[in-house]
Amino acid sequence: VVTDIRELIEVDDVMEDESLRFGPNGGLVFCMEYFANNFSWLEESLGHVEDDYVLFDCPGQIELYTHLPVMKQLVEQLQQWEFRVCGVFLVDSQFMVESFKFISGILAALSAMISLEIPQINVMTKMDLLSKKAKKEIEKYLDPDMYSMIEDSTNILKSKRFKKLTKSICGLIDDYGMVRFLPLDRSDEESINIVLQHIDFTIQYGEDLEFKEPKECEEDKSALVDEYFQDRVDE
Repeated sequence: VVTDIRELIEVDDVMEDESLRFGPNGGLVFCMEYFANNFSWLEESLGHVEDDYVLFDCPGQIELYTHLPVMKQLVEQLQQWEFRVCGVFLVDSQFMVESFKFISGILAALSAMISLEIPQINVMTKMDLLSKKAKKEIEKYLDPDMYSMIEDSTNILKSKRFKKLTKSICGLIDDYGMVRFLPLDRSDEESINIVLQHIDFTIQYGEDLEFKEPKECEEDKSALVDEYFQDRVDE
């Protein structure tokens, strides 16, 4: 760990301050805005060493990416310091095993992409915690066909008004095709390497070395995904 934001400000301290009286969400927002006004602390903490690879463990509250400018300001500041920035958006695979939860996850990922305006890798985490049946079910969400997904779920859409809205949202997602997910199984080294290779490729980390594309290239993506799930079934 290079540095910890709690050395600058801590949510518990903000919540306990009698003059502020913030709850958990308000305290977090206050801390992030305080952080944005003190980027000099971050610059001093990071220092500058050639070929630094810095991982920022960001808060999970989606409002920080959809309603507030703080994370965008952080990205812009890092770019001014000549860092190459890539966003890694994590979604819990256990949340994504139903069509409409999956659509919600995609919209959240799109919101972050629109807000931050940086290359983004979307990752479906905790694959190792899924049952064999759930792993087989979730395979279709890695490279989804949004139209067929809606057709498969028409019996759940009881309201004609919301059915039309959901179809429109799915059409938008499918037409632009900007969100795809990589499966991450922390017990599988190959799965971790594939995600890391995509991140390295996106930021062109180690550009002075021999150029390499991510192992999971577009043309063989489906084959690798099939191989991953087949290995899990065989186990």
